[in-house]
Amino acid sequence: MRILAVLASVAALMVAGCSTKPQATLPTYEYAAAHPFLQANREAMTKLLSGLPAAQVSPLLVATIVDVNDLRVSSPLGRTLSEQYSSAAAAAGVDVREMKLRGDVFVREQTGELLLSREIKDIARVHQATAVLVGTYSVAGQYVYVNVKLVRSETGQILRGYDYALPLDRDVQRLLRKPSGEM
Repeated sequence: MRILAVLASVAALMVAGCSTKPQATLPTYEYAAAHPFLQANREAMTKLLSGLPAAQVSPLLVATIVDVNDLRVSSPLGRTLSEQYSSAAAAAGVDVREMKLRGDVFVREQTGELLLSREIKDIARVHQATAVLVGTYSVAGQYVYVNVKLVRSETGQILRGYDYALPLDRDVQRLLRKPSGEM
């Protein structure tokens, strides 16, 4: 009798466990603020700026981070990275110039500001920039590899570079998608 009671209790627990669907937890503001994607990008700027006086890279222009396989193409990921680098540099005390407020920079619909190497010197002169942050990303099997560099605008000298990887998770995959109509 006792064994039947135990078996009945176990069966009831198993049925009860199967009948409830796991609840998906919604993201919180606290988790969003500490999201690893944001942390990785902030850390990249911290590493780039570490030991450099702000005056050595100020004013700074931040170019759109582009796909290494086609330097003329970016994605929401590349534009998001650029925006986050700009914010992190400004928070670190660097004078960051916002190019979107000026009409003399090549801005393509759905692509963002693209600074081709032959244009950097002219654009930097117009914006009176000492340095430019440029970079690429490369999509691989499980990661997106990101390379960013601080470049002296007048000479093209690389002041500092930093490489890191982002996991190719669902958020990053969505940021890599090009909006419909973009090629």
